[in-house]
Amino acid sequence: MSHAITVNGLNKHFANGRHALCDINLQIGKGEMVALIGASGSGKSTLMRHLAGLVAADKGSASEIRINGDIVQSRGRIARDVRRVRAGVGMVFQQFNLVGRLPVLTNVLVGQLHRTHLLRGLMGWFTRHERAQALDALKRVGIAEQAPQRASTLSGGQQQRAAIARTLVQRAQVVLADEPIASLDPESSRRVMEILTRINREDGVTVLVSLHQVEMALRYCPRTVALHQGKVVYDGPSAALTPDMLRTLYGMQADEFLSPVEATPQAQAPAPAANLGLVMAQAA
Repeated sequence: MSHAITVNGLNKHFANGRHALCDINLQIGKGEMVALIGASGSGKSTLMRHLAGLVAADKGSASEIRINGDIVQSRGRIARDVRRVRAGVGMVFQQFNLVGRLPVLTNVLVGQLHRTHLLRGLMGWFTRHERAQALDALKRVGIAEQAPQRASTLSGGQQQRAAIARTLVQRAQVVLADEPIASLDPESSRRVMEILTRINREDGVTVLVSLHQVEMALRYCPRTVALHQGKVVYDGPSAALTPDMLRTLYGMQADEFLSPVEATPQAQAPAPAANLGLVMAQAA
């Protein structure tokens, strides 16, 4: 399997001295759907921003990030042609990143800009074919009727679906979804995860989605990568992430991931012994 995302020796220190990412090594194959989990402050969003080339790793470090074989950054320097690489990477954020005063259709058409003449894009002159593609993307995410509305009039779940439609128009080969359901109600969360799953299966798009809810990782992502204090502490099948294993990895912080029933010790089933043979790197 060729790799859509490759991370080697990624280290990041912040100005306050905190080691936010500690020697991250990660490979995600083309067409995989992978969950990235971790407690607050574990480094999930920091890792996502590095993958997108929005933040550089420690200068002079041996770090390297590639997307579909193209260098995003190396040794703490963002690649000069990173915009070309980003054209194939769709970003979905918790805050939706839509322009509220513009119609939903226009927000989705923004995904075309890397293929559109600059002046035409700035003036909002999109062809009939481009508009048809944007409408088709909105149909796929179930909000075609909202195309002429101002984005600010949509619910949170609808805005997130519009953001995903933008990645469809972009023809992204990799989607990085950073906590896309953190601010949504359960029904909207389910719809967003189902849409991401459908895009992954139908279009072969690689999806890396950071989540705060382990049950969502179990339901939608065959593989989970877990971060703790900036380190990868687990990389393996999502189905193996029992409450007991999460407590082994995270201690009391595991309660952040668990539903009230799962968090109750009496409700826990003992972890299968086979789980201990999975790929696991204990945090120092």
